[in-house]
Amino acid sequence: MSPHIVEDGEFAGWRIWPDDPFEQTVGPFFMRLGTDGPEMAFRAQRHHLNGMGAVHGGCLMSFADFALFGIAHEELKPSGYGVTVAFTSEFISGAKEGALMEARGEVLRAGGSLIFVRGLITGDDVPVLNFSGTIKRLRA
Repeated sequence: MSPHIVEDGEFAGWRIWPDDPFEQTVGPFFMRLGTDGPEMAFRAQRHHLNGMGAVHGGCLMSFADFALFGIAHEELKPSGYGVTVAFTSEFISGAKEGALMEARGEVLRAGGSLIFVRGLITGDDVPVLNFSGTIKRLRA
């Protein structure tokens, strides 16, 4: 699946993967290469919320998994493919509808077949979830 560049609106210039079936359900999630590295974001909408009006934990974990690959995009080249083989997260705070959800992080180590990543999701600049994961590279 190839990314598309958003042409208008709040996320103009960001990449999106509209052909990803899961992304259509839980997203939309966006990615761009910022001055300090990869940035992932989405605007919390009604369909992202739980019954208490906060962004659902499953949505946050899905976004964190998306962010793992955004953070590790350079290390995933040339094939660009990988699978998550380990994932951990801790909920720090909640976020409400309308919040700008952002994820940033770093690659801790990129070996021959495994990439170790950690990151933080914020909602309107408030820490919401920290996460780490391991990606196994797949050859094309």
